[in-house]
Amino acid sequence: MQIIRTIEEIRQWRRSHDSVAFVPTMGNLHAGHLALVAQAKQAERHTVVSIFVNRLQFGQGEDFGRYPRTLEADAEKLRAAGVDALFVPDEAELYPRVAQQYQVEPPNLQNELCGAFRPGHFRGVATVVCKLFNIVQPDTACFGKKDYQQLVVIQGMVDDLNIPVRIIPVDTGRATDGLALSSRNQYLKPEERAEAPQLYRSLQAVADTVRGGSRDYAALEEQARRGLASRGWQVDYIEIRAAGSLNTARVGDKQLVVLGAARLGGTRLIDNIEFSLED
Repeated sequence: MQIIRTIEEIRQWRRSHDSVAFVPTMGNLHAGHLALVAQAKQAERHTVVSIFVNRLQFGQGEDFGRYPRTLEADAEKLRAAGVDALFVPDEAELYPRVAQQYQVEPPNLQNELCGAFRPGHFRGVATVVCKLFNIVQPDTACFGKKDYQQLVVIQGMVDDLNIPVRIIPVDTGRATDGLALSSRNQYLKPEERAEAPQLYRSLQAVADTVRGGSRDYAALEEQARRGLASRGWQVDYIEIRAAGSLNTARVGDKQLVVLGAARLGGTRLIDNIEFSLED
């Protein structure tokens, strides 16, 4: 595996490799990331992974400074997984003018769900992914469904800006107790880790109730929020939306997703479940 640190080098590498799949990450890799890599390897002949902790997507008071940087361990995992190239630019390489003066502005979806609690987050995500797509120029890119809103924003950006990259959504990786795999899980204290799968179970209960015939979405969302709050969670949101678009769910929509975000102690967890009402 070749480790590449500059834009010039990755572009030179790209010119000599066709059929490239790309997995952008912020490092601190776990089994969920490696599932993205496995999907990428199936999609194209060559695989590039990037590791870059993107300051633009962190808000004031968020964990940019303490976000785990584990490059040596990450590189070993990627080497063992058969990745062809690892792109690890530093901030000066990716943002040479310190402040990124031109940014990608997503539609109003960026201000809903997670965006309502993390202003500017999806602008930062869209901007860095657009830059990475322009630099690496992959044929395909893989994104996890755990970050469902991010996936929708990236797919919309690719469609609207005619970026020639095929986006492959990859199912959420989970621990045996259902907890969605996340780099931030390591922040959880032991008693918090034992409680953490309750977010997934709450979303499952909502999806099961809707599949069972209930259509009072607002009441189900409120019930789930109260249930988590009663267990000590600080709930940002639990919402049922149309799958794929994240438009507000309407009675009659057949493909749905229930999404949630909540804090357990000092750790913010997110999760979602897609489900169908098709007969």
